[in-house]
Amino acid sequence: MRRVVAQGTFDILHPGHVYYLEEASEMGDELHVIVARSVNVTHKEKPIIPDRQRVEMVEALAAVDEAHLGNPEDIFVPVERIEPDVIVLGHDQHHEEDAIQEELDARGIDCTVRRAPPRSCDDDAEILSSRKIIERILERRG
Repeated sequence: MRRVVAQGTFDILHPGHVYYLEEASEMGDELHVIVARSVNVTHKEKPIIPDRQRVEMVEALAAVDEAHLGNPEDIFVPVERIEPDVIVLGHDQHHEEDAIQEELDARGIDCTVRRAPPRSCDDDAEILSSRKIIERILERRG
């Protein structure tokens, strides 16, 4: 069985998230998703939706076999527990593939890192970003 891990913040779940997780799911037989804890989100604004609710939303998606809340001190702890064959990054995630691969190798985790393709979008009105959803809400209702 080929086990896949995807990870992210998943704040204000949207079609871009669904696409990413469906793409990740197609790279194996079992998809585990690690949802970042709010305290670990340092590369952008903190999530609006609480940790536990974001895990519940992700776990409700058909492509996801199991969702996990990330570790507050070491983001690789759930990866070590899950023992994936592949880690799939979103097309626009800030993580460096080589740095993740080096850390996996240093920890003795036999796993490859891949990046999911972007979702093509022909409709300018389609929103594939939590940040853009928030901007639209503020623009229309702020």
